[in-house]
Amino acid sequence: MRFAIGDSDFLLDGEPHRVLSGAIHYFRVHPDLWQDRIRKARLMGLNTIETYVAWNAHAPQPGTFSLEGGLDLGRFLDLVAAEGMHAIVRPGPYICAEWSNGGLPYWLFADGTVGVRRNEPGFLAAVRDYLEQLAPVLVPRQIDQGGPIVLVQVENEYGAYGSDASYLRALEQMHRDIGLTVPFTSVDQPMGTMLEDGSLPSLHKTGSFGSRSKERLARLRQAQPTGPLMCSEFWDGWFDSWGEHHHTTPASASASDLDDLLAAGGSVNVYMFHGGTNFGFTNGANDKGVYRPIATSYDYDAPLDEAGRPTAKFHAFRSVIERYAPVPPLPASMQPGGSGVLGESVASGASVASGASVASGDGLEARPAPAADVAVRLDRVAPLRALLPALTAWSTHDEPPTFDALGAASGFVLYRTEVDLPDGGVLTVGTEVRDRAVVSVDGVVVGVLEREHHDRAIALPPVTGTLELLVEDQGRVDYGPRIGEPKGLIGGVAVDGVPLARWSASPLTLDPIAPAALDQLAALETSDGDVLAGPVLAAGSFDLTSTEDRYLSLDGFRKGVAWVNGFCLGRYWSRGPQKTLAVPGPVLRTGRNEVVVFELHASASRSVCMLLEPDLGHTEA
Repeated sequence: MRFAIGDSDFLLDGEPHRVLSGAIHYFRVHPDLWQDRIRKARLMGLNTIETYVAWNAHAPQPGTFSLEGGLDLGRFLDLVAAEGMHAIVRPGPYICAEWSNGGLPYWLFADGTVGVRRNEPGFLAAVRDYLEQLAPVLVPRQIDQGGPIVLVQVENEYGAYGSDASYLRALEQMHRDIGLTVPFTSVDQPMGTMLEDGSLPSLHKTGSFGSRSKERLARLRQAQPTGPLMCSEFWDGWFDSWGEHHHTTPASASASDLDDLLAAGGSVNVYMFHGGTNFGFTNGANDKGVYRPIATSYDYDAPLDEAGRPTAKFHAFRSVIERYAPVPPLPASMQPGGSGVLGESVASGASVASGASVASGDGLEARPAPAADVAVRLDRVAPLRALLPALTAWSTHDEPPTFDALGAASGFVLYRTEVDLPDGGVLTVGTEVRDRAVVSVDGVVVGVLEREHHDRAIALPPVTGTLELLVEDQGRVDYGPRIGEPKGLIGGVAVDGVPLARWSASPLTLDPIAPAALDQLAALETSDGDVLAGPVLAAGSFDLTSTEDRYLSLDGFRKGVAWVNGFCLGRYWSRGPQKTLAVPGPVLRTGRNEVVVFELHASASRSVCMLLEPDLGHTEA
């Protein structure tokens, strides 16, 4: 088959074709749930799945490149094909996506000599190597080779960042050099000169917007007089940042804008169809004068919620789509009021090899109703200090090293030095705390420095002993000029103006959590009491008879990280808007399960709960 760009339409084997796509980021969804989410996209009436490729997830350290497990992009694309759908792939190299560093590996910029998103030899050489690593996955899965890929996007909203045509030409040629033959696209907001600045005549321009469809398409047509109109990011919701309200978009308003878009003959990629979760420490951040880390949930108020269930938006969009294209019948479980759960053969995520097919029938019986919420008591408790031998690998430095210099992409780094301050003093960080530091003397917490508040100074009590700063990277900036910046205690640390030297530093092994630390927690005797004083790790066990998706409620806890059966669910924070952490069903098991919580500050309770529904609490505006 052949996919091409015609004078007014996309052409599939020479016939006009409308792209009805939905975004699912494979790296935000447990791989055993990919098939379920893809099938539900088809049931809404979509014919295409779009995904970014997160370079830094595949290459977390220099010289590494993984395509296994949750990073098996080939398997994801094969599941798309098996469902009879096409694929749009956006390898970047920059993706934004509210993902750490916009998808760019931290190590790329560690020595300060490599350019960011520009025609610079070091950056382009790294991009070439990245694309060559992707070639065996992407090239044989193009539509003209029997695969699902019909479009590939070059860069991402570049017109909002720069206008270097030589950079875009170099990227385009690299994509061609690895063997990609399908049409190439660019995407920018139809505002100002972004469409022109972010593209080339050889790249088909598409727009990104979520409202005022007629106006946005008119601006897109002005920038590109011929060819199919496409909104390749139709924003049907928005992401959440910690401390802000939960963003929602009325289903009726989004459906009306989608109707306008399709009525104009446009093609669409719904961003997001299913948002998923920023598991581990993968969330990004924004900094437009004030640093704002992005929440763990990437629900996005999408047609399919974080647990993969249809929302009102799913049904509203499906009603619009069926005016313009055939839609398959909905199983009872996917209809309004249904469970949203497809049959076991889909939800179990059986593996699919390249080129294999999967039955696409929809008459699948829903699984039995799940059991009730399960309360869990965290009855094995250890202060962080007691587990440090299992979580650390110390190195010594004249001044505090950055995360980047330590090879830490994200998470936590503990900085330690010995001080003699009989009268105390004022500790200051020279330039900036990136992003949050819990300050302790001799194991006693004396305060917190937060980047969001532009904190750089804190008063220390008299101390002759150990000064520690536990620094958390709360998310690397994913948009704008601060992409690629280092993390840690930037500019050194001083007390009363005198620099502190002779530091020891270590990243904490938390994602995945060090097995030795889990073993120590498992071997602890159970303890009484209700409160927790951090930094502390606490563990508890619970039993299940079924393994559906759940939510971990941490009511009473303040800030930290949680794991279930060793899988890092991500960060929690009492400031909201998110109150519960998504727990994918495949992480759970029938019988005994384990939950671990790393609480930085304190909790009024040792009880958590495995819920069947999220605790929305104060998530709404």
